[in-house]
Amino acid sequence: MEVVKPNLKNFVKSLRDIGYTFEIAIADILDNSISANASKIKIFTVAEPELVFAILDDGIGMSTEELVNAMRLATKNPENERAKDDLGRFGLGLKTASFSQCKKLTVISKKNNKLSARQWDLDFIAETDEWYLLKPENECLKSLPLFDELCDQEHGTLVIWQYIDGLKNNNFSDKITKLRQHLSLVFHRFIEGTDMFRSVSIEVNNNPIKAFNPFNSNHPATQQLAVEKIKLHDSTINIQPYILPHHSKLSQQEYERYATEDGYTRSQGFYLYRANRLLIYGTWWGLHKAIDAHKLVRIKIDIPNEQDSLWGIDLKKSTANPSMEIKNDLKRIINRITEKGSRPYTGRGRKIDDKSTTMFWKLVPINDEFRFEINEEHPLFKKLLFELPNETRELFNVYLKGIQAYLPLDSIQAHLQQNPHKVVQETVLSREEIDKIVEQLKLSGLDRNSIDELLKTEIFKNYREAFVNDAK
Repeated sequence: MEVVKPNLKNFVKSLRDIGYTFEIAIADILDNSISANASKIKIFTVAEPELVFAILDDGIGMSTEELVNAMRLATKNPENERAKDDLGRFGLGLKTASFSQCKKLTVISKKNNKLSARQWDLDFIAETDEWYLLKPENECLKSLPLFDELCDQEHGTLVIWQYIDGLKNNNFSDKITKLRQHLSLVFHRFIEGTDMFRSVSIEVNNNPIKAFNPFNSNHPATQQLAVEKIKLHDSTINIQPYILPHHSKLSQQEYERYATEDGYTRSQGFYLYRANRLLIYGTWWGLHKAIDAHKLVRIKIDIPNEQDSLWGIDLKKSTANPSMEIKNDLKRIINRITEKGSRPYTGRGRKIDDKSTTMFWKLVPINDEFRFEINEEHPLFKKLLFELPNETRELFNVYLKGIQAYLPLDSIQAHLQQNPHKVVQETVLSREEIDKIVEQLKLSGLDRNSIDELLKTEIFKNYREAFVNDAK
């Protein structure tokens, strides 16, 4: 039997390439701060003259022994029972998240009025081929960002990234914007605060982050369904479906905000929380197909942190794969909620068959298919067709059939999905034009039956009183 040590230079390169994005790496660092009971977290970063990143919290801090242990890879046994509010599992997040973005990680912590500092330098590890944890000199620490603020606090921890190569200067501003959006969503419950746990303030370059609740739960048009509790292995899963408001119930700004940068269709599905921290969002886990009719459906799942293995949560907390015993319940809930979630669209689609109103268009079934056709029973259509000369009538019918046959359905659907508030179709017919038509019809000596027919049409509903008074 012999001990075969890994080639650390190559091993470190592999360790850095786990697949963290910049914002997911930062969120992993913040998990440690929240687990340490921090109420305030400050993030500081500058691109020039040297790209540097610092995260300071006011958590309980660590002694020298605790800090050394925290800097150790795989600090925790993932199978051990953890505190209910512990957001970590493997004891790797601080290190792997940091290594994915930088080559030098420095952690300084203050507890019981004593400062402790340790540092991983990946270039030094590669050069020496040994896991040497460095103890930086005090003079070197004084020049680090937010160090003076840590010294002024009673307790807390400061994480510094240097030699950053996971973030480029040329897209620095975009990355910071995306970071703010990610943190506002992932930690929205902590930023909001509740009666059950403290609120946490998160700042990026002295600019506070506002919580983004993806369920728009305070809007009166949001449908918030009852919570379903599922018992599994002596613990409880809480599942609550939401149906977001139709775009007609929202301002354009609010509609776009809740679409998120991924859009409504890609943001539908399950939102998995563990210990109030959002882990996975906008997925059906292959149990359902993402379609436009269900784009307003978002289902919140709350699990305790001892269920990680049942949900297949990865190291980065960015992917999951629920076990089959959980998927069966999820399928049942999907079937129940998606039918309700499609009603804001199917309900509006049925308006074309509204018998109380004479529509310009009608839906015509053709065996197992259907198409949209101009309603030839519309009183204006019948009047126009009657007054047309015979030689013009045939050409007019061909033109109308062309309009019906080449209705740009794909383009209409695409624009309704992307910019529904910018589709202003009704403005084709101006108020002045409608007023003019009304006056012409009032002077044409219509009988009562003709007036009743016109009052049923989409255009003249608002002129019901004027027609009725003139008829008297």
